[in-house]
Amino acid sequence: MIIECTNCHARYQYDEDRFERKPSKKIKCAKCATIFEIHNPAFAAAKESEPKSGDSTFHKRDQAKKAQATAEANPALEEKSTGKVAGPQMPQGKRLSLAVINGPDAGSVYRIEKPRVTIGRTGADLALSDSEVSRNHAAVEIRDMTYVVEDLKSTNGTLIEGEKISGQTEIQNHSEFTIGGTTLMLIVTEDV
Repeated sequence: MIIECTNCHARYQYDEDRFERKPSKKIKCAKCATIFEIHNPAFAAAKESEPKSGDSTFHKRDQAKKAQATAEANPALEEKSTGKVAGPQMPQGKRLSLAVINGPDAGSVYRIEKPRVTIGRTGADLALSDSEVSRNHAAVEIRDMTYVVEDLKSTNGTLIEGEKISGQTEIQNHSEFTIGGTTLMLIVTEDV
């Protein structure tokens, strides 16, 4: 499905399986960092057939919605009750790579083989020969089907579509980000 940022109207491809049977999810726009809510299309059909307010089923459903709202307000509670993996985890059946598409190392591809990869000049998992890159510049974290890039308090910052990011920012397959004078692209393929 295609989702659109409510602020800057940037569009992204979003895999419906990532809803994890929830009616909606909050997403942070990779372009403007606005947090917006997207709704699961599978729940739209169920909502149309919802019973009237006098029905006891309606009351139970209303209570379930309130419980979900409480869980969404307190994510730690939700993760504990569902047993969902909160930390980094590699996805099954996917091959992830970082391709250097611009900069001194352009043309090289780094295969991601662990859930958290640091990028920098020296001592990092992916070492770049770019003098504008900090020693430990950024990190890419894989949380099953969610991919996040984070600036590690670098001198020149990490940019997505020309905008500096702060904190962890979700990226998608073919998303580009720039560190120093180097542009990298996340590539997700089927592992055969």
